[in-house]
Amino acid sequence: MARENTTPDLLIREPVTPVADPRQPVTPPASGTLREENPFDAMLARYGQAARLLDLEVGIDRILRHPEKEIIVAVPVEMDDGDIQVFTGYRVIHSTARGPGKGGIRYDAGVSLDEVKALAAWMTWKCAVVDLPFGGAKGGVLCDPFTLSLREKERLTRRYTAGIIHTLGPDSDVPAPDVNTNEQVMAWIMDTYSMHARQPETAVVTGKPVAMGGSLGRREATGRGVAISAGEAMSYVGMPMRGATVAVQGFGNVGSTAAQLLARDGCRVVAIGDKTGAIHDERGVDVDDAIAWVRTHGTLEGYPKGDAITNDELLTLEVDLLVPAALENVITSRNASRIRAKVICEGANGPTTAAADAILESKGIFVVPDILANAGGVTVSYFEWVQNRAAWYWTESQVNERLTEVMRRSFADVLRLATQHGVTMRTAAYMLAVGRVATAHRLRGVYA
Repeated sequence: MARENTTPDLLIREPVTPVADPRQPVTPPASGTLREENPFDAMLARYGQAARLLDLEVGIDRILRHPEKEIIVAVPVEMDDGDIQVFTGYRVIHSTARGPGKGGIRYDAGVSLDEVKALAAWMTWKCAVVDLPFGGAKGGVLCDPFTLSLREKERLTRRYTAGIIHTLGPDSDVPAPDVNTNEQVMAWIMDTYSMHARQPETAVVTGKPVAMGGSLGRREATGRGVAISAGEAMSYVGMPMRGATVAVQGFGNVGSTAAQLLARDGCRVVAIGDKTGAIHDERGVDVDDAIAWVRTHGTLEGYPKGDAITNDELLTLEVDLLVPAALENVITSRNASRIRAKVICEGANGPTTAAADAILESKGIFVVPDILANAGGVTVSYFEWVQNRAAWYWTESQVNERLTEVMRRSFADVLRLATQHGVTMRTAAYMLAVGRVATAHRLRGVYA
């Protein structure tokens, strides 16, 4: 891997941290320490377990433990008052063994390099577990997007895009929306890239507005995939959907869509929550009404129907299905013993720490892991990319039918592996994904 020339505001790092024994997994330290919630350590712990079970060759193991490329850019932005602020942006390419890097861009005050590295690796495994011809990537800008005006956010987006533009492209690295980014942000990225390319390049991002080449069904795809996965899990454990109680933490695009679809399938959604708190109603929350409230007010804060509870209380409710669809590290060694759901379907990336996995397993909780459960978004992103490149667009029903087929097939693949090896669904998902990426590396060899 050759180092690339850099400009003053661009740093490309090739990670070279040695692994003392690459055959051993990286295990987070004892519960309650900071490293339990380090997302990259959590990813490596799960990956290491799968690598051991697959008896992965040492050389390929070493390759897969390291991102291909880490990019850090300074993002100077002229604010509306004329002041110049400099933000930090990241883009990490974990793997392109199976295809272009694929992964979202988030704007958040908690963005860090370790977080972006973990998310990029999770994208590699996610794309592989549903068998898409993509690798894994992720990006983020360290900022508080809620303090930015629309024009400031546009200037931030365009300057960040310019900083990482050498890695972007329909055949190399394809971003998508993530936390606190949306269709409009993708439109700005596409326009910035297209202006530099001197031609329209619709396939450089996914999750765009439909009017600019976005796919019908993309906005709802991640939540729809979660609902499909939850339905498959409930069927497997013998739990009827009609009347099943559900708690959803996170009421953004993913959580609200999943809650809405599960309610339409007959589930009783008894609790929903977002960053401002949670609402509990044992009779069932009117999900459509709550969505309308958030559309008007921005958050669930002040929602008048149901009892106000904390998000911690929501996670430990006695329900049939728990859908953590907010951020990572909400189920840890500190609260896992108090989780009372029968099934967990992970709508967020990394909502459960590696230390919490064993606790949930000991309680007999059936967990559909994030790299399978929330793969609906990247699946329809792939559909969008295909439609852009072919200039041939599908109906929403076609998109949803193909998404359902992919999610059900992938769930069955993971379940089959879990049964064969006597492991959890998470371990089986990692085994399936890592095995597919390793196969690509074996066939490609190492360029010298």
